Amino acid sequence: MIFITLGSQKFQFNRVLIKIDELVEKGLLKEQVFAQIGYSDYKPKFYEYKDFLDREDFFKKMELSNIVITHGGTGAIIGALKKEKKVIAIPRLAKYGEHVDDHQIQIINEFESLNLIEPVYNIDKLSDAINSILTRKYATYKSNTTNIINDIKKFLEEIR
Repeated sequence: MIFITLGSQKFQFNRVLIKIDELVEKGLLKEQVFAQIGYSDYKPKFYEYKDFLDREDFFKKMELSNIVITHGGTGAIIGALKKEKKVIAIPRLAKYGEHVDDHQIQIINEFESLNLIEPVYNIDKLSDAINSILTRKYATYKSNTTNIINDIKKFLEEIR
C-alpha cells in the first residue's frame, strides 16, 4: 500500500492528490493508495482518503504501507524512516500556496544527500519515483536522539 500523508499545516497540497488521481485513473499506479489529505480541498476520486486520522489509525496505515509519500516536513519524513518505510518526499512550494516559503526544498535536499529518501521536485516525475523506489537501495536512518541525550547527561554531570 502507498500511504500519503500531507501534514497538519493549514495549507492545501492539492497537486500531489491530483497527480496520484491521474496515475490511478490511467492505470499507471495499481497499488492500493490511502491518503490523509489534511487541509487540502481537492477530494480524490480514485483512492481512499480522510482529512485527518487519529494517532492510532495513522500508525495502522503507516504499518500497512511499503511506500510513504509525504511533504518535506522533517517530522513526517523521520516518522516514516523510523518505521523503515521507503519515502517519497515532495516539497510544498510557496508559488502554489502550499506554504509561506520554500524551505522544504532544503530539508528534502538534506535527506536526499544522505540517500534516505526519493525526492520529487517536479510533480510530473512522481510516477518515475514510485517506479524506481521499489528497486533502489537507500541508507538506513539512524536517530541521534540517544547520542544527544547522553551528551546532555554527560554535560550535566560535569557541571555538578
